[in-house]
Amino acid sequence: MAGLNMATPINPSDLRGKRGDTPKKPYRQILIDEMTEGLHAMQRSVTGLSLSGLSAGLDIGFSLFLMAAMQTLAGEYFSQPVLRMVNANLYAVGFIFVVLGRSELFTEQTTLAVLPVLGRHASLARLGRLWAIIYVSNLVGAALFAELTVLIGPRLQIIDVAALGEISATVTEHPALAILLSAVLAGWLMGLMSWLVAASRDTISQIVVVWLVATVIGFTQLHHAIVGSVEVLAGVFAGRATLASFGHFLLWATVGNAIGGGVFVAVLKYSHATREEPEDVG
Repeated sequence: MAGLNMATPINPSDLRGKRGDTPKKPYRQILIDEMTEGLHAMQRSVTGLSLSGLSAGLDIGFSLFLMAAMQTLAGEYFSQPVLRMVNANLYAVGFIFVVLGRSELFTEQTTLAVLPVLGRHASLARLGRLWAIIYVSNLVGAALFAELTVLIGPRLQIIDVAALGEISATVTEHPALAILLSAVLAGWLMGLMSWLVAASRDTISQIVVVWLVATVIGFTQLHHAIVGSVEVLAGVFAGRATLASFGHFLLWATVGNAIGGGVFVAVLKYSHATREEPEDVG
C-alpha cells in the first residue's frame, strides 16, 4: 500500500485515535495527538482562549522573576558563564508551568495550530483567529507580570532595577536581522518541544523535555516573543528600557518565532509523518 502524501488529509475520526501500546510512538500517532490539540484550541471560545493565554503570559513571567532575583542576590558571586547557566535553568521554570499547566502559549501554537490547516481540517481564518487571541492575551499577561515584578521585587529587596535593565538589554540590543534569525531558532525549538512532549508517555519525561529545550533557549539567549516581552517590559516599567526598543524586539521576534515553529517544525514534521510506510505506522 502506498504511503500517505500531503494531498491526502488525515481522516478527522483518526484525530481521536488511541495511543499505541509500543514503547515508542509512531510518527503518525504523534501527528494525530498534535493535530487533536491544535483543533481543540481552535474550537475553544474567545473567553476560554483569552483566559488560557492570559494565564500563560502570567505563568511564564516567573522565568524573569527568578533570573532577576538570582542576578541581584548572587550575581557577584558567580562568573558570567556560571551565572548564565544557572539563569538558563531558571528560565525553563516558566515554560514548565505553562506546558504542564496546559495554558495556551503563542509559540507553541505556531506549530500546533498549523498542523490542522496542513491537514485541511481547519482554515487559515481560524488559524489567524487563534493566533490573534492567544498572542494578545499572552502579551497582556506578560505586561501584568512585568509590572508586578517591578512593584514587588525591589520592595522585597530581592530584585534590583539594575538587574532588570541588564536582562532587557540582552534582549533588545541587537539589529533586526539578528533578532529575526535568533527568533527563528527559538520558534523551531518551541515547535520541537511541543512535538517531543506529545511523543512523551509520562509527566516526568515531559518535564525533562521542556526543561531541556527551554534551557537551550535561555542559555543561548535566543529571542522568544512572550518571555522576551516580560523581560523588556519589566525594563520599560523600571525606567531602564524604552517602548521603541520593545517594539523593535517584538516585531522581529514574533515574525521569527512564527517562521521557526510553522515552517521548520509544522511543515516538515507533517510532511514526513504523512509519508510513513504502513508497516512503520502500525
